[in-house]
Amino acid sequence: MKKKYGKFRRTTDPENAGKVLVSDAASNGNGNGNGHGGANNFNALNSPSSGDNSERFLLEGGSVTIPMEVLRQVTNNFSEANILGRGGFGVVYAGELHDGTKTAVKRMECSAMGNKGMNEFQAEIAVLTKVRHRHLVALLGYCVNGNERLLVYEYMPQGNLGQHLFEYGELGYSPLTWKQRVSIALDVARGVEYLHSLAQQSFIHRDLKPSNILLGDDMRAKVADFGLVKNAPDGKYSVETRLAGTFGYLAPEYAATGRVTTKVDVYAFGVVLMEMITGRKALDDSLPDERSHLVTWFRRILINKENIPKAIDQTLEADEETLESIHRVAELAGHCTAREPQQRPDMGHAVNVLGPLVEKWKPSCQEEEESFGIDVNNMSLPQALQRWQQNEGTSTSMFHGDFSYSQTQSSIPPKPSGFPNTFDSADGR
Repeated sequence: MKKKYGKFRRTTDPENAGKVLVSDAASNGNGNGNGHGGANNFNALNSPSSGDNSERFLLEGGSVTIPMEVLRQVTNNFSEANILGRGGFGVVYAGELHDGTKTAVKRMECSAMGNKGMNEFQAEIAVLTKVRHRHLVALLGYCVNGNERLLVYEYMPQGNLGQHLFEYGELGYSPLTWKQRVSIALDVARGVEYLHSLAQQSFIHRDLKPSNILLGDDMRAKVADFGLVKNAPDGKYSVETRLAGTFGYLAPEYAATGRVTTKVDVYAFGVVLMEMITGRKALDDSLPDERSHLVTWFRRILINKENIPKAIDQTLEADEETLESIHRVAELAGHCTAREPQQRPDMGHAVNVLGPLVEKWKPSCQEEEESFGIDVNNMSLPQALQRWQQNEGTSTSMFHGDFSYSQTQSSIPPKPSGFPNTFDSADGR
C-alpha cells in the first residue's frame, strides 16, 4: 500500500487566506501553524527550529514545502548514487516523487551557506514563486529541516549546456549540432526576455552562463539558478549592488561600478553565444594571454568577418547555410558584448534575430505557436494583444551594416555611424 505523505487543507488564518496548508503526516501534530513561511516572509526559513513545524504552506506561486521524510525517500536517503552535481553551497540529488515526478533536490547546510548562501536560498524562493515560463526551471518546493535548507526543482535529464559544450567527450555526449545550439540560444533569450520585460515584475539574473542553462531530453533549454537575481530598476536607471556573478561573463560597467541594469544579462548572453560558436570557455588559462579571454579574442575576429570560419567549433559541420547562420549569431554576440551598455540590444531584439534562424529547421508539428518570444501563456490577454499590435508592420530584419570592433583589449570603439544609441523591444518587433 502506497504511503501518504500528507494532506492539503485550507487555512483559517486571515493573513493567509487563499493559501493551502500541507499537514506533514509524519509529524506529531504539535507544530505552531502560525502561517509564517509565505513567499515574502522568511522568518520560518531562517529559524533552525522551523524544520519541526507540522504546517506547510503551498506558496502562492504553486511551490510547496515538502517534508524531509519525503525527500529522504525519493533520493534513497540522499544516496551517493543519486548525486547529480556539487556546488558551492551543497549537493544536488536526483529524486522521484510518489506521483512519478522526477526532481532535482539541492541540499544545503546553514553552516556551509553563511549569510550569502541564506540570501540566495531566500532569493530563489522569492523569485521562482513569482515567475513561471517554459524556459525557466520551475521550483517545485522547498524544505527547512533543522540547520538544513533544501530546494526541489524540476529534473532536467540532459544536464547543463556547459557539459555539452566542454565535457561532451568525458560524459559520452555527442557534440551539439548548430541546429541544437541556435535553438538553445533562442530558448535562453526567450526565458531572459520574460524575466526582463514580460513578467509582472522585472528581474535581472546576474549569473547567466552555460552551467546555469539546463537541458531536457528534447534538448530544449531552461535558465536556472536564481540565487543572485535582483529586481530591475524602473526605466533606464541602474541599481547599485554587491558584485556577484562569474568572471568572464561580467559586463565591464558592472565589474567596475557594481551597478546593474538588464544589460548585464545581455552581455553575459553574448558571451554564451561566443562559447556556442567556438566551443571555447569564456576564460581559459591554458591558452596564451592574447587568446585566454574569449570576448576580447572573438571581437578581434569580428573585425574581419572572413576570419569567422577559423573560430568556429571544429565539431560543427559548417555548410553554406550553417555558416550564414553562424555569421548572424556572431554579429549578435558582438552587439551584445558592446562595452557601453546603451549600445547593447535588449533580449527582445535577440529573440528577433534568433527566431528566423530556428524557423528554418522548425518541424511541421511544432509545439504551440510562438511569435518571436511572445508567450501568450505567460501574460494576460491585454498584454498579448498589445505585443501583437507592436509586431504589426515592423521588420524582423537584422543589422547588416558594418560593425567596427576595437583591436585593443581594453577599449571598444564609439558608436558606428547609423547605429542606435540604445535598443528597445520596439526596434526589432
